[in-house]
Amino acid sequence: MKKIRYSTIKGNSAGYLALLALLGAFAGAGLVAAYFMEHYGHYITGMNNQIVWGTPHVFAVFLIVAASGALNTASIASVFSKTAYKPLARLSGLLAIALLAGGLMILVLDLGRADRLVVAMTYYNFKSIFAWNIILYNGFFLLVAIYLWTMMDPTMSRYTKTAGVAAFVWRLILTTGTGSIFGFLVARLAYNEAIMAPLFIVMSFAFGLAILILVTMAACKWTGRPLGDALMRRLKNLLGVFIAGTLLLLLAYHLTKLYITQYHGVEAFILRDGGVYTQLFWLGWILLGSLVPLAIVYHPAWGKNRSLIGFAATLVILGGLAAMYVIIIGGQAYPLLIFPGKEVVSSFSDGVINSYTPSLPEFALGVGGFAVALIIVALAVKVLQFLPESLADEVVDPHHK
Repeated sequence: MKKIRYSTIKGNSAGYLALLALLGAFAGAGLVAAYFMEHYGHYITGMNNQIVWGTPHVFAVFLIVAASGALNTASIASVFSKTAYKPLARLSGLLAIALLAGGLMILVLDLGRADRLVVAMTYYNFKSIFAWNIILYNGFFLLVAIYLWTMMDPTMSRYTKTAGVAAFVWRLILTTGTGSIFGFLVARLAYNEAIMAPLFIVMSFAFGLAILILVTMAACKWTGRPLGDALMRRLKNLLGVFIAGTLLLLLAYHLTKLYITQYHGVEAFILRDGGVYTQLFWLGWILLGSLVPLAIVYHPAWGKNRSLIGFAATLVILGGLAAMYVIIIGGQAYPLLIFPGKEVVSSFSDGVINSYTPSLPEFALGVGGFAVALIIVALAVKVLQFLPESLADEVVDPHHK
């Protein structure tokens, strides 16, 4: 492998400025949506007393989970000494920070009273998984920033592996914490499973890598930088492994639920009778978000087509959003189990499927978080050397002859 050279992009072309303008428009729409939600209250959204986490949380949790997975390429390069992935290590770290920032922006603006975040930052209830995640998010920003410093400053390069190991362990803990938010909610029959933590970890690998593949392909194409087949082959095969791993854990999750009589009702709701949630599960998550991308990346001919690889990565992202919708909102739509073994009858929605219809402000806020993450990446590659000058086979493939 030749020495990797990094450089900034010029960032003065019409296309670059148009990209920033488009992303800025989406980010601005998100801020306007947050203003309306704060000013008029959450009644303008589809959220209610039963569905308290709505579409913004779908986007936010997806971005937070993907942030952990986006760092995976850097971890493979430094922690596991796979030099073929080293050229993308800097971009991997940048994406991790940007995606987490976008996801947390959605959460903060969805509070209605964003100033209440000060309470969460100054008072910690260590019995709450949410309090743990405040620490985990801040620690992730710090450790990944240090990790990038060791990669970009030659005088600090001897500490790269140490920083990489610390960031690798921390991101696993972070994603475990995010998955445990749902696993610890015993009153929600669709959650309440220890397997939620490893499921979220493997999903993060797939979602983050899919975003990294698309960003890498776009950056190389728009800046005229070579992108060889060797690296693309490694990335798309690795994406297939993560998709298959997600399906395996998802199968274990549902088989466990189906084995226990108590969960037959919620399983029937998600897998058969849930309407939009069932459709998103089977069509969005399983078929389009998993099986079709698997078929593409491992097909002898399709797996060599750059456009189809990009399409597969896009499907994984859309399937990930469908997965978050099913898990977060579908899990709340099914009635709470407040008194196990008892039949609860009242006029306050007890024992009935809760309704939810997403609103435009919710969707705008979620897309705005995506836009903020991409704006951070677009500006960072203009001022700092995150992108390698070449990803051609003779540069990145250690076995190239």
